[in-house]
Amino acid sequence: MPESVSNITAQMPRAKLAGLLLFFLGPAVAIYSLFSIYPLVATMALSTYTSDPSGGRHFVGLANFQTLLGDALWSKPFWNAFGNNLIFFAVHMCVQNPIGIALAGLLSLPGLRLKGFYRTVMFLPTMLSVVIVGFSWNLILSPLWGVASGALKAVGLGSLFAPWLGLESSALVTLSLISVWQFVGIPMMLIYAALLNIPDELIDAARVDGLGHFRIFFHIKLPLVLPTISLVSVLTFVANFNAFDLIYSVKGALAGPNFATDILGTFFYRTFFGNQLQLGNPTMGSAVATVMFFIILVGLCLYLFLVQRRIRRFAF
Repeated sequence: MPESVSNITAQMPRAKLAGLLLFFLGPAVAIYSLFSIYPLVATMALSTYTSDPSGGRHFVGLANFQTLLGDALWSKPFWNAFGNNLIFFAVHMCVQNPIGIALAGLLSLPGLRLKGFYRTVMFLPTMLSVVIVGFSWNLILSPLWGVASGALKAVGLGSLFAPWLGLESSALVTLSLISVWQFVGIPMMLIYAALLNIPDELIDAARVDGLGHFRIFFHIKLPLVLPTISLVSVLTFVANFNAFDLIYSVKGALAGPNFATDILGTFFYRTFFGNQLQLGNPTMGSAVATVMFFIILVGLCLYLFLVQRRIRRFAF
């Protein structure tokens, strides 16, 4: 009987084991440290400095964070961006993920024809460039030359059309729904893969007991894929609080109208690089980036300690 890997490594000399670890893990650790750890640490370090007119930098500790959260000139746009980011995330959680679960459930139905075609069509927008998606939807929803107005009139709903991207009350939700349309394929595919891994014996036993497709999905399949759904929720949270490209491609760095679509990503961009009459401030931009990092870190910790521990019992 061959020896297990743990026994082989236990008997191996420490110098040889260290050499193997360095050979196999060293390049990955070096690349990760260079492109992830070092920029993160450098950004946090830069956030504790301020710049004078001559370009010199002086250590100020946490003063930049006090300014960001306490000075009305900085705190008002920051909290506006943070609130918009919460709305952006809420729309994805309440619209994108339930649709992804429903589509995955439909694709997992036995006997459904053209499954491959449906999967491709629903996942196709995910592979498109965000710039192309933003530009296309900007044209579609334009009140001047867009096709949305004519399409609604053709079905008798022309009175419902409005310049959604141009109104403060609807611009953010509209952009969120555009993002949902593009990325709904990701939760769909992840949950669909989890549904395929459910043992057939469980489904067959449920059918023998007389359960239909609807009850099988909600009483058997859905509880078994809860760990995957929680993972999708975490990925949605991280992606939404790192979002930038769609807002920028449709509304620019100012995230109009009147900063109604401004999120933390666009706020950081304007702060760090500057825009129009606003000069770039790398030290304050680093403070914004550091706060974004800790927001995501706190969200992940809450998930790991409050959700992940309780949901492990559903894994199979």
